[in-house]
Amino acid sequence: MGRALGRRLHELGWKIGAVVTRSEPSARKAVRSIGAGHARAFLTRQVLAAQVILITMPDRSAADIAAELARVGAEELRGKIVLHTSGALSSAVLGPVKKCGAAVGSMHPLQTFSGVGIPPLEGKVFAIEGDTAAVRMARQIARALGAVPVRIPGSRKPLYHAAGALAAGAVLVLMEAATQLMTASGMKRREAMRALLPLTRQVLENFERLGPRSAWTGPLSRADYGVVAAHTEAMKDLPAEFVQAYDAVNRLAAVVLAQDSAAMLEELERLAVGKKTKVRATGGQA
Repeated sequence: MGRALGRRLHELGWKIGAVVTRSEPSARKAVRSIGAGHARAFLTRQVLAAQVILITMPDRSAADIAAELARVGAEELRGKIVLHTSGALSSAVLGPVKKCGAAVGSMHPLQTFSGVGIPPLEGKVFAIEGDTAAVRMARQIARALGAVPVRIPGSRKPLYHAAGALAAGAVLVLMEAATQLMTASGMKRREAMRALLPLTRQVLENFERLGPRSAWTGPLSRADYGVVAAHTEAMKDLPAEFVQAYDAVNRLAAVVLAQDSAAMLEELERLAVGKKTKVRATGGQA
């Protein structure tokens, strides 16, 4: 994310100063990718030459980096703007820097960064929050990139980030699981993907155009519990996580999509109880 943001901002005429990573080789690689900046393997006072310090780090490192920046910068941080790009953390994690007089905030682009190429940022939502001056700068950066800044409370960022994780990572998991089910049915992997991807795209298009309930399809949407039971029976020889995930997604569908959630959840529970009873009965006969 740091390389992607740095490169796009550099292309737009923003001045890039120190580029700090974990090692000299990776810093030089980042500078080459960005097209500007000075490679640094650790935080030094050189970062204080910039008015805006952008921290793009794994969440687990945020507190340590904030503490180290406060140690290095101390009173020279007063009046600076420090932004981090975590989706789940609020600007509170930058507390040590704020105590030194910096305005702190967070700015998270809701986009996937694979490390291969620079993904498009135009039209993407940037979730922003923090001190007034930091939010103002985050909004300016987002708009310069052609993105849409949206302010959310810092305390709600984990919910926001969980939504992104469901819409991206969880969808990928479900697509790969569905692909493996297709190959288990006898298709080649390429055939499976050719079959499934257009189906998923169409559902998403319907979701955007018609809304969630009108786009909902499949046996559960028709309350065809016999087919749902047949699905779980067909997956009995696969790793247990397949059936567990299928059951969990069906229960979630009942909550977020069904007209009568309670009735659907009750029917799904009957199926689950029947399945357990069958397993116990089979075990007794054995």
